[in-house]
Amino acid sequence: MIEIHCKNNDVTKEYPAGTSLGEIYDDLKPKMPYGVIAARANNKTKNLRFCVYKPKEVEFIGLESDSGRRAYIRSLSFVMYKAVNDLFPGIRLRIVHPISNGYYCRLLSANGETFPIEGDPGKVEALRSRMAAIIAQDLTFELVTLPTARAIDIFQKENAQDKINLLKSLGNLYASIYRLDDLYDYYDGALAPSTGSLKLFNLMCFHDGLLLQMPARLQPDVLEPYVPQDKLFDAFAEYTHWNEIMGLANVGDMNLRVGSPDDAGMLITVAETLQEKKIDRIADAIVADPRKKVVLIAGPSSSGKTTFSKKLSIHLAVDGKMPIPFSLDDYFVNREDTPKDESGDYDFESIYALDLDFFNKQLNQMLNGEEVELPYYNFTTGKREFRGNKIKLGKDSILVIEGIHGLNPELTAQIPEANKFRIYASALTSISLDDHNWIPTTDNRLLRRIVRDYKYRGYSAEQTINRWASVRKGEEKWIFPFQEQADIMFNSALIFELPVLKTFAEPIINQVPQWSPAYAEAHRLLKFLQYLKPIPDANIPTTSLLREFFGGSSFHY
Repeated sequence: MIEIHCKNNDVTKEYPAGTSLGEIYDDLKPKMPYGVIAARANNKTKNLRFCVYKPKEVEFIGLESDSGRRAYIRSLSFVMYKAVNDLFPGIRLRIVHPISNGYYCRLLSANGETFPIEGDPGKVEALRSRMAAIIAQDLTFELVTLPTARAIDIFQKENAQDKINLLKSLGNLYASIYRLDDLYDYYDGALAPSTGSLKLFNLMCFHDGLLLQMPARLQPDVLEPYVPQDKLFDAFAEYTHWNEIMGLANVGDMNLRVGSPDDAGMLITVAETLQEKKIDRIADAIVADPRKKVVLIAGPSSSGKTTFSKKLSIHLAVDGKMPIPFSLDDYFVNREDTPKDESGDYDFESIYALDLDFFNKQLNQMLNGEEVELPYYNFTTGKREFRGNKIKLGKDSILVIEGIHGLNPELTAQIPEANKFRIYASALTSISLDDHNWIPTTDNRLLRRIVRDYKYRGYSAEQTINRWASVRKGEEKWIFPFQEQADIMFNSALIFELPVLKTFAEPIINQVPQWSPAYAEAHRLLKFLQYLKPIPDANIPTTSLLREFFGGSSFHY
């Protein structure tokens, strides 16, 4: 007999060795408002069919948790894959990336051409109906472990070259893959126990493909509402298209490509040059309109806003302008005047943590040709100071202002629209593990932040991960609602960066203790990093945006 402690209801009970998590759930019957999808056993997310042989601390999870949502969408992806396979044999399903509160999916023919579905509601309805029928059958998601060579043989029969490349690049002797009826697939985490758990979904036409919709994050008994994000979609599309041209749609492709230092060096050079070209075009767009005097750069945490603003300033100078960069952080109100959140803690993410009236007053003074003394915010004392930093705009001067609230209309409510140019910067990860396993942009940013916080701010990975939910909550409220108001979007992600960050991040994340609440996320990140072949940072230029996070930059921060 083995002892199991259930965190959901604080019950401890003994079970025979080999009892599944699902059987334990059925026995304990903890209250789950939206049902159960998976479980954490000793802080590692597992399928409910996972059998326990040693004492465990178990927490059952549903759609209200991030881990549960990930398991749900993986499972729904497999259902969609089977429906496509049943209805359109030989057609490839590629789940490209999250967008518009859903998941953008493409259907491709054997030669890579788009399978026509736009404007064909009959095909969409047939696919939706087939998915609903598979869910109604309550088919089991079966996890099987077998020699990698056998798994590759299976995927060769399914013509799944993306999974073949991934498994070959990993070099493992055995592979764990999922089976649904007569179809196999690979997923990087737990799935639901069966299709019957997937009660809520929808499909709709979206650009040249489909949008797969799932339950809402805060209210899982209704669908997440559709939100148009055309500018964000275009930014993603530009880079995914470039990846496909380079033959680097998935991690398996990249792992096989970077086997030699020459190939890795060329990849770095091409990606850095592409990013510089993009920044140059943004600078050209700004100077094309002489009325643009205030450039506002916004983006979520670890999006590379700071380095981007410095690089953009250089390109503006090349175009004959005099950029004057400064940060919104210096316009914080004194700490005792900072608004507080529902927990009673200072809410530094709130736009009202900034002195909006003083900021707009100084901007108007500068635009009117007056000299102003810029403030300096002392984070140690929590007070605003003045240190004699006076500026006056000349004919060719352009203010380059960086901060998370740059796109919020309330920030510059007193400034004429004609004078403003808005830029949204984020790390839009455009490469996937394989056709059915995308890499969330939030993971890219979290890895950046873990490395930067450890190196420059003295924070452990445990501290950074524990704070990440609060950071994300602030982004959802104060940043993401305004991203479509940008004049242009800048993707700060570099296709080679995750294999580079792997070297720095792994030893930091490995320090998270298993008993910590952060361990589940740490374990998930470490598991993800195992898919990546490392790339050394030796060939990364000192001007690279990526060096903001792990060091060696020629820019001063």
